[in-house]
Amino acid sequence: MSGETSGGHQTTAADPRRWRLLTLLGVAQFMLILDVTVVAIALPHIGEDLGLARDTLTWVVSAYTLMFGGLMLLGGRAADLFGSRRIVLTGLVVFVAASLVTGLANGAEMLIGGRIAQGIGAALLSPAALSVVTKTFQGEERNKALGIWSALGGGGAAIGVLLGGVLTAGPGWQWVFYINVPIGVVVLIALSRTLPADQPGPSTARLDFPGALLVTAGTGTAIYALINAGDRGWLSVATLGTLAVAAVLYAGFVALQRVVASPLMDVRILTRRPVAAGTFLILVATALMIAVFFLGSFYLQHLKGYGALRTGLLFLPVALATIVGAQSAAQVIGRTGPRPVALIGLAIAAIGTALPAFWDSSVTVVVGISVAAAGIGASFVAASTTALSQVAHHEAGLASGILSTFHEFGAALGVAAVSSIAAASIAGTSSTGFTRGFTFAAITAAASAVLALFVVPAAKPMANALRHAH
Repeated sequence: MSGETSGGHQTTAADPRRWRLLTLLGVAQFMLILDVTVVAIALPHIGEDLGLARDTLTWVVSAYTLMFGGLMLLGGRAADLFGSRRIVLTGLVVFVAASLVTGLANGAEMLIGGRIAQGIGAALLSPAALSVVTKTFQGEERNKALGIWSALGGGGAAIGVLLGGVLTAGPGWQWVFYINVPIGVVVLIALSRTLPADQPGPSTARLDFPGALLVTAGTGTAIYALINAGDRGWLSVATLGTLAVAAVLYAGFVALQRVVASPLMDVRILTRRPVAAGTFLILVATALMIAVFFLGSFYLQHLKGYGALRTGLLFLPVALATIVGAQSAAQVIGRTGPRPVALIGLAIAAIGTALPAFWDSSVTVVVGISVAAAGIGASFVAASTTALSQVAHHEAGLASGILSTFHEFGAALGVAAVSSIAAASIAGTSSTGFTRGFTFAAITAAASAVLALFVVPAAKPMANALRHAH
């Protein structure tokens, strides 16, 4: 970890502004994650107000996820080449402006266009912000910082459901987007004064636009296939054909990276065990998180007939559980290493999701997804700590981009899987589909816990990495 132990790094680690910087970047990241779920509860009201069909409403969520996930590697690489400060501020400006446009939308074109622009801003901001956090904190402090970051991710998604209910029932669905504007402007001003000037990449390095185009097209195509798999069928010609196109685009990207003078990424980074294990954990944890939020929200609103505000309030313990799980994991991971944290976190997620699979009631669903959320929060910390523990300074943006890309893959995969499995209950009044959905989530979490034993590095390498970081 030579990139971690340079003298300049030690100076950065001692920066007295680092916790204030983490707070500001955390608020910015919180807005991005919030925007994945905050819209979910507002969708029926948006559709009614603007006269939108069901398939159009799906794109209000998917357009954001598609751009956010598809452009993430480009955002991470841009942070490495042009400096994280510049990319963070640019991404935040784009996101805030797009939020205003989306709130002002009077039709499908403006609404979805605004969501696309929000996704572009998020894809620039998120990996660049995580890169700053990775480079600013070291050793045990890095574990704590990544614990806070992970808690914001999981907690933000749950609070998005709560906030969506409060805003939709109160001032109206437009405020789901408007709320980003004043907060974003304040954070932008504060960050412009707090973010340290960082050293851009070599002047000879250029952003690999053909590579960026290929990987963005590949990621976007794959996420598009997963989003539509529930409606089209997992083994349909359309789904398998779209996934095949994504595979061809990825193969083209890998081939290009071997010959281009300034590649977007060194694809060998994915063969490193910590990075591969971290991406596996973030994929599973995000898929589980989005799956249980989706199932819980639809169960309470569709089957039990609860309103947006009541449903949102019932997600408050889910948000708190996510934060507690992430913070608890951050406290112990430096001593135990990531493997036990990942194993225990995923086992807790399996137990939590199994509860509503066996007992059908509102109380069981809320308790079950809250327990699961605690385990998922811990898994997020294990994922980020594992993937980012041994990357060099100049790779921080790229590694963050990879982690964030798999986060969005997980979100698309989670929604696609459970919406397909629970389709009968979402469309009708039976609880059978929800039971199957929670059963699937429990089995997935349990199987992933077993797999974590083999793929996640043991405690000793992590402990060594932490010692070298000091």
